[in-house]
Amino acid sequence: MATHDSPALDVDAIREDFPILDRKVGGDVTVPGPDEDDDTPLYYLDNAATSHTPKQVVEAMTEFYYEYNSNVHRGIHSLSQEASVAYEQAHDRAAEFVGADGREEIVFTKNTTEAFNLVAYTWGLTELEPGENVVTTQMEHHASLVTWQQLCEKQGAEIRYVEIDDDGRLDMDDLRAKVDDDTAMVSTVHVSNTLGTINPVSEITDIAHEHGALSFIDGAQAVPTRPVDVGAIDADFYAFSGHKMLGPTGIGVLYGKERLLEELPPFLVGGAMIRRVEFENSTWEDLPWKFEAGTPPIAEAVGLTAAIDYLEDVGMDAIERHESELAGYAYDRLSQFDDIEIYGPREERGGLVGFNLDGVHAHDLSSILDDHGVAVRAGDHCTQPLHDVLGVPASTRASFYLYNRKEEIDELIDAVDTARQLFA
Repeated sequence: MATHDSPALDVDAIREDFPILDRKVGGDVTVPGPDEDDDTPLYYLDNAATSHTPKQVVEAMTEFYYEYNSNVHRGIHSLSQEASVAYEQAHDRAAEFVGADGREEIVFTKNTTEAFNLVAYTWGLTELEPGENVVTTQMEHHASLVTWQQLCEKQGAEIRYVEIDDDGRLDMDDLRAKVDDDTAMVSTVHVSNTLGTINPVSEITDIAHEHGALSFIDGAQAVPTRPVDVGAIDADFYAFSGHKMLGPTGIGVLYGKERLLEELPPFLVGGAMIRRVEFENSTWEDLPWKFEAGTPPIAEAVGLTAAIDYLEDVGMDAIERHESELAGYAYDRLSQFDDIEIYGPREERGGLVGFNLDGVHAHDLSSILDDHGVAVRAGDHCTQPLHDVLGVPASTRASFYLYNRKEEIDELIDAVDTARQLFA
């Protein structure tokens, strides 16, 4: 897993690679794209939902479509062979990026959600037995929580939720109490998309393994923003999405230990994942192709490779430091208001801040922020049970990435203050 330890980010230079950041907004939102009535600078603070895509990624995908667009594998002609090489190399780059042992441990999916479903419908339906349990947490994204919930219901297994403390951190004593010798899977988010909490995933994985359970880590908010080494974590499964790490939509990554993926049955069947088909029986391709039925996301894989190259050129350590600095700055500036509640810990948090303004629904606050060009996310962030624990129906979330500046957070604060005065 390569990183480049640079002292600080040249944010001005980085922003030149993202033309969308120069957009103005405020016109007719029912018509996609810039509008003649757009007159408000954009301050994009919704990166936990989707990051923007640099020119280098768009150009790599354009080159694919213009110069070697073809389906992969089994094509003898030149374009197919070139596309196949690029697609296979994309697996190699993803493996290197997260510390996997090789392409055999990297399965391309549509997104993190499909990665969870792949494991649930292969491992879960064949291995999880009545009387066993799956341990997850109160802070999980619906992609994880609902998947395990539905799997346990089908299999007659129990699902257990590890509680959070008053600071929004996992109660590790509660986790140790809930993981026992009947636990088959321990699943946790690496970085909470609502609280910003960074969970001790290596320790959690160790606890799972002590009881003979597997571990699944949701890395959708972690891989884009910090160095991740799945081997050091010792995770059995780890998932993330391309569109949160400067890549295109429509591609996600499931890492799985090779010995486990070998044992699992296919998730989807059809073309590309078969070795031989007879009327009586079929056999499957080697890893990872066994899990990639049909025409795969070839252009998206090319784009993901370019995104990984971009991130490593900038340096994951530097990105982590920059994001942490922005989150701390936003946390401190929001803390100056006594009528704002901030969720999650102040220290050791990911690059996002979730909060609420007393007496104002998050949707209303977000609408006012949008009038000022400040793009944030409002709602339950696919963590409805967590919001129930917090005692609120929704929250406003500002999330930051390598191209954001402190000045954009100042714009956020000014817009929040305007809303405070409006609703006073």
